[in-house]
Amino acid sequence: MLGIDRYERGHKALHGSEFMKVVAIAADHAGWPLLETAETAARENGWTPVRLGADLADPKDDYPDFAELVARAVQSGEAARGILVCGSGVGAAVAACKFKGVRASVCHDTYSAGQGVDHDDLNVLCVGARIIGTSLARAVMDAFLTASFSDEPRHHRRLEKVNAFEGA
Repeated sequence: MLGIDRYERGHKALHGSEFMKVVAIAADHAGWPLLETAETAARENGWTPVRLGADLADPKDDYPDFAELVARAVQSGEAARGILVCGSGVGAAVAACKFKGVRASVCHDTYSAGQGVDHDDLNVLCVGARIIGTSLARAVMDAFLTASFSDEPRHHRRLEKVNAFEGA
């Protein structure tokens, strides 16, 4: 299994007046074909992609291992967001949501990906490589990476209620 220490430390540091936006990216064997798409989307949208695996399409790997790597990177603050790709996106989302502070969701359309960040402070996008093709996956990733959480009081109020569930 790959370790979080694979990527460089120091992306929390301020570079000039701008915070370096880091997105942790990983996929299992089923999602592996979309890893380069995720990295390209990140770079072209002003993010620094950190690839946490897989290094090859090994049918023996398991999506929870990669979900854990991305979730821990987001949870620790070493990455502001994450992108997980597996066959359907569902398993990765279920696994990532087990980590406190991680709000992961499967999104296969641009509206959900952008609105998920805007209204719900979505911080991990999960995509199914067996569900959508490269072009749509790229558009969904772009929507996720260009969105920002709303300052509307109703969204903050709702997020506080959701966060309270983590202690339940």
